[in-house]
Amino acid sequence: MHVLGVREEGADGDALESVVDRVVDRLAERGRVGVIRYDATIADGTHARESTTLGGDVTYDLGVDGDWTASGTGLSVADALDRLATDCEYAVVSGAPTLRYPSIVVGSASDEHEPNESVLATVRGPADLDFDALVTSLESTEPHETLESLVARLKRSPRADRAGAIATFTGRVRAKDSADDARTQYLEFEKYEGVADERMAALEADLEARDDVFDVELYHRTGIVEDGEDIVFVVVLAGHREQAFRTVEDGINRLKDEVPLFKKEVTVEDEFWVHEQS
Repeated sequence: MHVLGVREEGADGDALESVVDRVVDRLAERGRVGVIRYDATIADGTHARESTTLGGDVTYDLGVDGDWTASGTGLSVADALDRLATDCEYAVVSGAPTLRYPSIVVGSASDEHEPNESVLATVRGPADLDFDALVTSLESTEPHETLESLVARLKRSPRADRAGAIATFTGRVRAKDSADDARTQYLEFEKYEGVADERMAALEADLEARDDVFDVELYHRTGIVEDGEDIVFVVVLAGHREQAFRTVEDGINRLKDEVPLFKKEVTVEDEFWVHEQS
C-alpha cells in the first residue's frame, strides 16, 4: 500500500480538504483507497466526532463504496495505516503535522521535514495538481507493508487452494544484545538503488521455483526503524509445513547475504555503520 500525506503550511482548511478530495477521487480510479483524517482536537480529547464508536474513542466511517475513514484518540496514524494495509492499494493521510511518508504540502513548503518524509508536490489547491506525475513519484517510493498485509496477499493467490501452510518470519529492532549494552534508539537502512530491488525479486523467484512452494513475499524496510519496530518480513505459501518452514529460513538467510542493504545503528552513546565495524 502506498501512503500519501497531505498537510497544510500557511493554507486554510478548505484548500486542504479540496486537495484531499481530489487526490482520493483520482486514486480511487486505480485501486482501493483508505483515508485517515487526523484532527488534533480529537487526539487531545477536547472534541468528539459523531460516528460509529469502537472501544469508546476509535471511529470508523464506512462509505457505500467500501472506502474507510478512520480517526480517534485510541487509534494512532500508524495503527490506522496498519489496518488499511491489508485491503487498500493506497492510503491518504490528511492533516497529520509530521509523517514519515511522501507528502503533498498545501500552501508553501518549508525546509523542515521528518527524516523519512519527501515532499512530492507543493500546491495552492487542486487545480495545481499534476496527478500523473504525482502517481509516478508515489509509486516509486517504498510501500507500507505489514506482516498481515503480506499474509493477506498470499491468501488471495490463485494457487492458495493448493496450500496447506503459511509460514512467516519477522525481524525487529532489539534494544540490546546484552544487559550491559548501550540501548539502541533506532536503525537506519539504505539500499543499493536498483540492485537491491532486482536481487530481492530474483530471490523471490528462486524460492518460488521450489517444489511445493507457491508464493513468497520478501519485504525489508528502509530509512529509520525505531527500537521495537519491525524491519523485515518473509512470508511463504506452501503445500506443507516442512517446505514452508525450510523456505522461510532460507529466505531470511539469503536476503541478509545477497541483498545489498546498509545498516547504521544509533545508540544512546554512539552511531556507526555496521558494515564498517565488521
